[in-house]
Amino acid sequence: MLVLLFYLGDTMYTMRCDKVREVAPVVKLKEVPHTPDYFAGLFNYRGTIVPVIDLRHLIQGRPCEMRMSTRIILVDYAREDHTFYIIGLMAERVTETLRKSEDAFVWPGLNMNEAPYLGGMVMEDRDMIQYLDVDRLPQSLQFLPLIENKDYDPEET
Repeated sequence: MLVLLFYLGDTMYTMRCDKVREVAPVVKLKEVPHTPDYFAGLFNYRGTIVPVIDLRHLIQGRPCEMRMSTRIILVDYAREDHTFYIIGLMAERVTETLRKSEDAFVWPGLNMNEAPYLGGMVMEDRDMIQYLDVDRLPQSLQFLPLIENKDYDPEET
């Protein structure tokens, strides 16, 4: 499978590319009061209002650093009613993709109830890379609709 590599601070993460619509530069976001700290804001993506989650703030408790390589990863997901939506995930050093077989990811044996979106680990050279399961992310973000894993078709959006 093709995976996208990115960093949050000095830690490398990866996610599957099959639900990534686009990797966009960071734009000015509309702040929304009374939202969680990890909610970076909203922006207009080709006529669609897209919520943006700061992944570093969600996972590590500190906001993404604004670098030249900080990007918004636009991900397609489907609500339980089969309506398709886009969510933006802000990350640092979003610079490359690579191919990894699904069996290359190993479960670290940790109970991740507070962060069910953090999956297995994969080795690349001498680096351990944490997998971020985009399908499980909305379960942890109370203000987003839940997604459904089956019958996903990003071409219909």
